Amino acid sequence: MIATDEHAAALRRWVREHADELDGFRVRPTGGLDAAVEHDRALQRLLFDAGWSRWGWPESVGGLGGTATLRAVLYDELAAADVEIPETFVLLETLGPVLVHYAPEIAARHLPALLAGTELWGQGFSEPEAGSDLASLRTRARIDETGFVLSGQKTWTTLGQFAQYAAVLARTGAAGHRGLSLLWVDLGLPGVRVVPITAANGRAEFAEMFFDEVRVPRANLIGELDGGWGVAMYLLQFERGMYAWLRQAVLHRRLRETVAAAGDARSPAVHAAIGAAHLAVSTLRARSRVTVGRLAAGENPGPEISVDKILLSRAEHAVHDAVRRTRWPELALGDGPAAVALRDEWFYSRATSIFGGAVEVQRDIVAERVLRLPKGVDRGR
Repeated sequence: MIATDEHAAALRRWVREHADELDGFRVRPTGGLDAAVEHDRALQRLLFDAGWSRWGWPESVGGLGGTATLRAVLYDELAAADVEIPETFVLLETLGPVLVHYAPEIAARHLPALLAGTELWGQGFSEPEAGSDLASLRTRARIDETGFVLSGQKTWTTLGQFAQYAAVLARTGAAGHRGLSLLWVDLGLPGVRVVPITAANGRAEFAEMFFDEVRVPRANLIGELDGGWGVAMYLLQFERGMYAWLRQAVLHRRLRETVAAAGDARSPAVHAAIGAAHLAVSTLRARSRVTVGRLAAGENPGPEISVDKILLSRAEHAVHDAVRRTRWPELALGDGPAAVALRDEWFYSRATSIFGGAVEVQRDIVAERVLRLPKGVDRGR
């Protein structure tokens, strides 16, 4: 077993030795999402070739072994070195563990491609009328002699227009959560249409996916038939747990930059905003450190993972509100690359209380399933 401290120290040395190569990845390029995605691909290739992004994944699927903690170390050290973590690692942490656990043959084919930056994935869960209530989704996969025939619509797929494959949750059986299955879908198949969605910040952060009688091989089933709900619940551990750790690393970096930008000329309002942000992101780090340790040990945090999601949303809002107060009016009116990036991030931070499970729903889960509060008790809204 690799010692985490030794691994972190070795990674830190590599970062110092390759500082010149990494300089180009400390700020994302202007020119829209297309340029940002290509920029990330180059960093993914560098990390893959050096082996760092392969640690924490089983050797059987192209990794170098070790627990999920080694992936957490990578995100922490990149952010500490002011390197922008590839946005595609969000999809990696959401879907990678699911493929490894439930579909190792699919993982062996596709995980190395994503790590190397030659492939990108999408997550097809939410629908126009089924967000937090996934059990009501309408996308259907009819079973035939060769596999499945998929029809329906998915929305809010992060970077979906760049993806080659997607994990799509569809109904294969009865109504409710017991009749769902998760399918690995090639987005290049006939009958698939992907349409970008322009967000409030002017960037197409998400996409809609439409499926019209798309034929999916039986071998592309992730987990058991009609067992998609269990797979989705397994996925949420990492989407809310490891993702929270990745984001706290990024938010700590943003907070450092914010304090430096404020300098000595700080108003009481700026002091208060920075203090609130520091408290929120430190709380998130302490909580997600425990969660990552449990995931690395093979434990399932269960409904407690909703606490991580609530704290993540609070930290995202607090840090970017501190950025807004410190960098105003540049954030609102600036035309330079830094101002545009800050503005994009502030707008995106507003959605963190909605995507991945609305915070209001997460509070209900914590109240009912963790704290066992009786109905009617104030839940902090």
